[in-house]
Amino acid sequence: MNRSLTVEDARLSLTDHLAAKGGEIFRTYGPSIGWDGLLRLLEDRSQVRYPCRLAFDAAQLNPGEFACPIPCGERPEDGFVMHIHPVFQSDLAAIPSLVLYQLVVVNYGAFASAQDAETFGAAALGMDREAYYETLCHLAERLDPVPAGTC
Repeated sequence: MNRSLTVEDARLSLTDHLAAKGGEIFRTYGPSIGWDGLLRLLEDRSQVRYPCRLAFDAAQLNPGEFACPIPCGERPEDGFVMHIHPVFQSDLAAIPSLVLYQLVVVNYGAFASAQDAETFGAAALGMDREAYYETLCHLAERLDPVPAGTC
């Protein structure tokens, strides 16, 4: 039987791939990815496809947004600046959770969903996806204002 791949097949394949890539990060940089581990991870092209540097700057963030990768040019190869809300600058231990969630955009672009980001981040941190989501919600509560119904 010759069966064509569907969008759902592609989505499931990406989810499985992201869980595996997150697991690789956990095995290489875990079990606790700290600030130094995160900086090493961002230089690892086997895990982060394009150059990505960090900046504590909320000017590019939407209200309630804790981090967002902004392209440095027209092509992904030009790299990204991961803008992180300055409220987290004094809590370097929280930064890996925030950045891992956004790395799927750097690596996979707009095709990756919020659920994909949760799957990837949770696997990279060795956490259950729901626990990772709750961690992100607690971190997002530090922002003012957090849009109603976000978490």
